[in-house]
Amino acid sequence: MSTQPLPHLRGGQALRATRVALEHEPVAEEQSTGVPASTAALELGTLAGAEFGIWEMSVGSMYDVEAEEVFIVLAGAGTVVIAPFEGRPAHTAELCPGTVMRLSAGMHTTWTVTETLRKIYFTPTEEHGSNS
Repeated sequence: MSTQPLPHLRGGQALRATRVALEHEPVAEEQSTGVPASTAALELGTLAGAEFGIWEMSVGSMYDVEAEEVFIVLAGAGTVVIAPFEGRPAHTAELCPGTVMRLSAGMHTTWTVTETLRKIYFTPTEEHGSNS
């Protein structure tokens, strides 16, 4: 995943997150499902112990092992399949603009995007670790 440098978002600064140009890189081989996809990310800053930014995935599919995260889908469509986790059965979440979702550290997921997906994410910084 490519993370592009940008001055952190400052107090009072506005950004149209759906219009920011992102530079995609192909999904890493170990995350490939055999259906080509690419991702891009742009860190925007930190707030109260959480990093936040923009993440985007092209049409395609990929595997991932998640970090602790809350995200809001801004654009696009797809699904994320979450493998059985902490005694809960596998399930699928539909993703579309307005979806708010929490992922837990260690979840194994399969992302399938049918329309380029862009989200705003919030995740604990390393020094703050993860909370359940």
